[in-house]
Amino acid sequence: MEEKSKYSIIVPTYNERLNISLIVYLIFKHLRDVDFEIIVVDDGSPDGTQEVVKQLQQLYGEDRILLRPRAKKLGLGTAYIHGLKHASGNFVVIMDADLSHHPKYLPSFIKKQLETGASIVTGTRYVNGGGVHGWNLMRKLTSRGANVLAQTLLWPGVSDLTGSFRLYKKSVLEDVISSCVSKGYVFQMEMIVRASRKGYHIEEVPITFVDRVFGSSKLGGSEIVEYLKGLVYLLVTT
Repeated sequence: MEEKSKYSIIVPTYNERLNISLIVYLIFKHLRDVDFEIIVVDDGSPDGTQEVVKQLQQLYGEDRILLRPRAKKLGLGTAYIHGLKHASGNFVVIMDADLSHHPKYLPSFIKKQLETGASIVTGTRYVNGGGVHGWNLMRKLTSRGANVLAQTLLWPGVSDLTGSFRLYKKSVLEDVISSCVSKGYVFQMEMIVRASRKGYHIEEVPITFVDRVFGSSKLGGSEIVEYLKGLVYLLVTT
């Protein structure tokens, strides 16, 4: 008999006190018949995020919500590696805590993986049914341009390279993440490019990305410069 799948949802946080309760509620709402755990990797948020997570643990149980904090802000890539160490599922979902990734899409990620046997299912803003809500035209053009540029140069066969809402087979994520060196905004792109180069089966599902509900966006001019540097790095090394 086939082993029943369990999904470990890794949610890195930094100052997400206003969002974390809602995202947890929505995950539980949309994954009623699914075995899952939520691993919150908080990077020493000064706003009380961890206290809210501890209250959520009282409500939902410490076996369903795992708080695995770190002392300070150490970056996204290492947050996933840290979360992976504590993941007991055979699948891992990575998603943002700021509600830009709506948990209502999780069932379609799981369904797509079950139907196709894919190693990775990634949410995409750039196919029919996908989109972006709450961005101004400049930011939409920047993001779309960044993806088109990366596709043209790298040919990974994936339409949304910088998205960070993905489902991985745990073993695949462990393999791909161990060969990544990028930081910040470029990290997600390196992950999917390396996965593609390694020959892993990648599927996409359309999502609408909503600009963060509470708090301030973390993407600025310096991230775009980092992205372009990262693009050159991947072009040379993959």
